[in-house]
Amino acid sequence: MGKRILVIGQGGREHALIWKLNQSPGIDKLYAAPGNPGIAALAECIDIQAEQSEQLLKWAQQNAIDLTIVGPEIPLMEGIVDKFTDAGLKIFGPSAAAARLEGSKIFAKNLFKKYGIPTAQFEVFDNFDAARAFAYELVKEGKPVVIKADGLAAGKGVVIASTWQEADQALNSMMKDRSFGAAGDRVIIEEFLRGEEVSFFVLSDGKNFIPLIAAQDHKQIFDDDMGPNTGGMGAYVNPPVFTRELETQAIEKVIRPVIAAMEAEGCTYKGVLYAGLMITDEGPKVLEFNARFGDPETQVVMPMIKGDLLPLLEASVNGELENHRAEMESGNCVCVVLASQGYPGPYEKGQLIEGLEDLAADTIAFHAGTRLEDGKLYTNGGRVLAVACRGADIKEARNKAYDEVKKINFAGMHYRTDIARKALRRG
Repeated sequence: MGKRILVIGQGGREHALIWKLNQSPGIDKLYAAPGNPGIAALAECIDIQAEQSEQLLKWAQQNAIDLTIVGPEIPLMEGIVDKFTDAGLKIFGPSAAAARLEGSKIFAKNLFKKYGIPTAQFEVFDNFDAARAFAYELVKEGKPVVIKADGLAAGKGVVIASTWQEADQALNSMMKDRSFGAAGDRVIIEEFLRGEEVSFFVLSDGKNFIPLIAAQDHKQIFDDDMGPNTGGMGAYVNPPVFTRELETQAIEKVIRPVIAAMEAEGCTYKGVLYAGLMITDEGPKVLEFNARFGDPETQVVMPMIKGDLLPLLEASVNGELENHRAEMESGNCVCVVLASQGYPGPYEKGQLIEGLEDLAADTIAFHAGTRLEDGKLYTNGGRVLAVACRGADIKEARNKAYDEVKKINFAGMHYRTDIARKALRRG
């Protein structure tokens, strides 16, 4: 008899996970909580929000769920894995203690310092005046600074300040105006690392790990990395900057030491480990870790995984990854995010989405902010869809993705036109 699987979340990342799991011969029934219209075509959607851990636990118990997979970060930080595990249910993801790798940038940076994991030099501040004075001295010397809120800020709590005005504005916003709430009560000010950023994904069972694949996200809203940060405007896999030699360095100097360090600190790390790396002249350095799959990176990672995803997730939970490996498809995958006008600032919902029925059979439109009403699809978020295409190489995948994007329309639709352009320039 096949297994019953629950995926928690409602975005494009969760749609991509369910799209991949839907191909697993070992699954009898897929559920999503709360899901979205795209997910509803592949799984039964349950009207429970991702943060409602007690209700999710009760529902999973009542419905004999064999494995729960957590998509977003907030339930992980709030301890959903601990609750399920204590109740004897299998769940994929790190404990609350281990999820601090993402939930507290200060915890992570102190861990890097203690165990010699390469990262930017930094100082931690909970006093506004002290933080302001430190930033002023660095900027006065002509050094750009990176200012980070300690806690979760939906991918937007990081500011690169080249001028004193920018640094002062960021500190006032985080620490005085509390634009990110308690997440900005403490801040990190660190040196600005020059290079190209890469997202590297591995699965860990607490001791062993298996590499998946690297991707490159495009965080800013406009072309050429201009404008404010977003949750991510597009991605592609196998960035040329991340050579096999650099991947080996990242595994030996970052991934292996971090997993060993977490075990040594008494917070064994199980689940997906997402390393945000800067490829510098001195090699890979850690910008941050995330305790879950990335978004929109998952939308290009999942189509590249060859074979069945379920055994890999189960092996992570069961501590049995040692005898597994992940095989990848050849070629590349590129996704382009379609966003609402005004995002990441205020935006309108309820715009009619047209053209999805015209997409090629091998194109995947992962839903993020969509709503179905009377058989018609409407926008319901800042990031609305991610259009993903595979190709023999980056150029082919990119061209296919942009050709498909042109078939879709909704009022105010915005997207970047330069996803993966860096890779073509390097190629």
